[in-house]
Amino acid sequence: MGVQENVDYNKFPKQGEFLGRSVRVTFHYNSHTITGTIIRNDIESPNLTIIQLTDGRTILDSECQYQPVRVD
Repeated sequence: MGVQENVDYNKFPKQGEFLGRSVRVTFHYNSHTITGTIIRNDIESPNLTIIQLTDGRTILDSECQYQPVRVD
């Protein structure tokens, strides 16, 4: 458990431009990918990026490699 100065009942870190974007995710630089959606993209402390994968798992950006899915 912990405490973050800017996370409270009424406060939340500012979110970045990737919030809500679709991404392609891989693990261990493998060629197998799975898609997901960025559901948290802090641009201030605690600087977390969280991805919801299409299979229901939720992962941190520090646990994978990802790139935005190009939208034309």
